[in-house]
Amino acid sequence: MKGFVLDASITLAWFIDRPIAPHAAQVRKLLLGGNRAVVPALWQFEIANGFLVAERHGLLTTSDTADALQDIDLLLAHAIESSRDTVPMRSILQTAREFKLTAYDAAYLETARRQHLPLASLDRQLLAAASKGGVEVLS
Repeated sequence: MKGFVLDASITLAWFIDRPIAPHAAQVRKLLLGGNRAVVPALWQFEIANGFLVAERHGLLTTSDTADALQDIDLLLAHAIESSRDTVPMRSILQTAREFKLTAYDAAYLETARRQHLPLASLDRQLLAAASKGGVEVLS
């Protein structure tokens, strides 16, 4: 495996979920082992929002978030790259409608489709849409 599209659900699981989902832990091992992930531009906003929500619910402290951001910065430098492809809004809307996804999830699915990469996610609805849409699911 050389690359895959990384959904925010996997990344957030590394820092918030206890215990960490086995699939999320496996994806992290892939990245640490030299594989590369591609993320759409919205990934950073989803990660930031996930941390804010976790802080507000008492699952993380601001110090925990700062530590997590250091880990993410290292992954961004070595294993995660932002997609340079901008998915047109019409494509996102069409995919979201077709598979009954949020626009955010449709952006991940379209990124995987356009780059011919498997998708890594913990979101069951997104994974089902990927399978139906002909996108390989990272298992």
